[in-house]
Amino acid sequence: MIRVLIADDEALMRAGIRLILENADDVRVVAEAQDAREAVAACRDQPVDIALLDIRMPGDGIAALAEITRHSAGTRVVMLTAFGEEPTVAAALRAGAHGYLLKDTGPRDLIDAVRRAAAGEPVLAPQVTRQLIELRARTGDADDAAARRIADLTPAERDVLRLLGTGLSNAEIAGRLHLSSGTVKAHISSILARTGCANRVQAAVMAYEAGLLG
Repeated sequence: MIRVLIADDEALMRAGIRLILENADDVRVVAEAQDAREAVAACRDQPVDIALLDIRMPGDGIAALAEITRHSAGTRVVMLTAFGEEPTVAAALRAGAHGYLLKDTGPRDLIDAVRRAAAGEPVLAPQVTRQLIELRARTGDADDAAARRIADLTPAERDVLRLLGTGLSNAEIAGRLHLSSGTVKAHISSILARTGCANRVQAAVMAYEAGLLG
């Protein structure tokens, strides 16, 4: 059972998300919060697998993300917001978010995102991925440090990293590249080891910063 916290200052939004998630047999909403302080406390008071945080809730969603990441190691955070500004997206991912979804995400996609985040996969709304690509195109050159980190990757690993950066699952990457899921998993393990990334989300951010997404 995937245990979920919903943190949003709008009661109607929390109720809607709860209604969607409770339609999934493997998801249970264990807590709700209306601000950053309550969200952090909820993750400390009980086991939470996935915290859905409104980035603009009172007390600052990114601050809550950082606090939860620091003190609740078993909790993965997905930012959920009506806003899709590129700098905010990048800041949330750098701060340790496992994903970033817009509030108009459909019910099926929301449930799927919770499941994927619980499995350790990064989840990015397609609109968010496009905005990151457009931001990189506008700002010009890729980040030099990120580019150096991926310099020694094999062509196959770079292909996998590029698709990982767009938020695709292992199965989706395997389908795109005509590889087995086991091969994709092995490539990702190698990418993490060779670049020093702690997890898939950090690798996805690195792919964006290195300019692989556009």
